[in-house]
Parts: sequence; structure tokens; C-alpha cells
Amino acid sequence: MSSLNAYKCGYVAIIGRPNVGKSTLLNHILGVKLSITSRKPQTTRHQILGIKTTDQSQFIYVDTPGIHSGGKKAINRYMNRAASSVIYDVDVLLFVVQAQVWTDEDQMVLDKLKTVDTPVILVVNKIDSIKDKQELLPFLQKIHDKFDFKAVIPVSATRGDNVDQLEQTITELLPENPPYYDADDFTDRSSRFLVAELIREKLVRELGDELPYQSTVEIESYKEEEKLIRIHAAILVETKGQKAIIIGAKGGRLKSIGTKARKEMEKLLGQKVFLQLWVKVKAGWSDDEAALRSLGYTEDP
Repeated sequence: MSSLNAYKCGYVAIIGRPNVGKSTLLNHILGVKLSITSRKPQTTRHQILGIKTTDQSQFIYVDTPGIHSGGKKAINRYMNRAASSVIYDVDVLLFVVQAQVWTDEDQMVLDKLKTVDTPVILVVNKIDSIKDKQELLPFLQKIHDKFDFKAVIPVSATRGDNVDQLEQTITELLPENPPYYDADDFTDRSSRFLVAELIREKLVRELGDELPYQSTVEIESYKEEEKLIRIHAAILVETKGQKAIIIGAKGGRLKSIGTKARKEMEKLLGQKVFLQLWVKVKAGWSDDEAALRSLGYTEDP
């Protein structure tokens, strides 16, 4: 029995297959862009903590990579481990699916949820793409019958439809605890990590389907000066051909990626940024467990 006006604080994992809008949902809830987004599946590669504090509650959200089948490389195994491990360590689970779409990967995620006692809220995203909302009802009923969800909430993460209702439902399920983080914290990730992710987002968006999954970003130097943050970053790829694609004709593509990333960094950090960006070939990094660890691909943030 919850005592009246008791403070609530707990961990909330956002899980689902790739490309259902998990990161977009987290960014909308936080009111700040923390997780990078794109239309390309598997954009999110790490667990990312997003913290929202109110007078009554502190929500500690864990955004996770999409759980997916296929993909035999070490990086695919890492992403699935990062997403699956969290379901045993949180207070509430948000299982995000796309309205009117149910795939074998969705079923795979649901089968994992059946192994835990944690309360699960089904979040049906992208309802803004459904003109007649009555069409949703049979889909919602079909999914509802698969599992004992604490609630089924249709939302639009991009427009914010029903997100307030979702947060209210989460609050009811959180345990009574004092806050774990300071009120002005919004993540436990470092600025180095966040700027690397911003570069990777621009890379994904600029190249779309041309972009090989075998690319990542390494911050080689991050120096805070009085009026400027000086960042040197390398985009790592596996072949010379991939390097040429990212650099583009006369370096135009790399310049565009750098300019867009720098502007977002300045918004995020509230300071002028000097960004130096180049591309390096590191053969085989995406299928090498040791290389992945050295590049920050570990389950612990």
C-alpha cells in the first residue's frame, strides 16, 4: 500500500525491436534530445540513461538497442545483450511496438518478458500514422491477449499524444524511494559520449542506406577552454571504400556531417565548439570483442 504523497523513484526500461521509436519516446519524455534517432534500424547501440525529476517522482529511463534476430557479428551480439540484460534490473518495463505491425522480432521480445515478474506496460507507438483510430482496436485486443500487461497505451512519440497518460501510469508502478540523482541531472553519460553519439546520428542521417553498419565514432580529444570546447573525433570504418563514401566528393560529405554535428553540440553543451573530424580504417572492429570494449561497447555505461 503506497503512503500518501510518498516520493517515488525507480528504473524504467524502454525495450522493443529496432525502429519502433524507443529513442524518440525517451527524448519527448525528457524534453531534451538525449538518444540519437534516425529511420535506420539499430541506430541505438548502447544502454542510455535518461533522468526526469519532478516534485513527486524521479524516473530513471533506460533506452536500449533494438532486440533483433540475424546479425552474426560481435556488435550485434553486444546490442542484444545490452537490451536483454536490463529487463531483470528495473522496476517497470515499457514494451514499445508499432501500431498495426507485429513481427517475429516483437514476439521474440515478448517471449523474453515472460521470464520476468516486472510489471510491463505495452506502448503502441506511431498512432499518428493511423487515420481511423477505430482500426487500432482489433490490433490492441490481439496483443493484449498475448500477455498480462499492466496497461496498454497507444501513443505518438513524435507528437506527444498520450505521453502524459503513459507517465502517470508509470508513476503508479514506481516504488517509494528517495531520488537517486540530483534534480538537474538528465543522464549519467559523459559529454564525450554524447558528442560521439551526435556525430554518429549525423553520419546515419547523411548516408542512409549507403552507410555500412561497420562504422563508429571515437572521441580522441575533448578539451574545455575558457570560451570554447575543442573536440577531435575519428569516424572508424572497416574498408577504404567505406572511408571514401563518408568523405564524399572533395570532402563535402564529411564537412556536412561535421557542421551539423557541431551545431547540435553547441545546443547541447551551451558553448562554442571547434570540431575536427576525420575518417580512419580499422579493419574488423565490429566483429572483435576486444576492439568493441576499447571503443566503449560495454554493458555498463
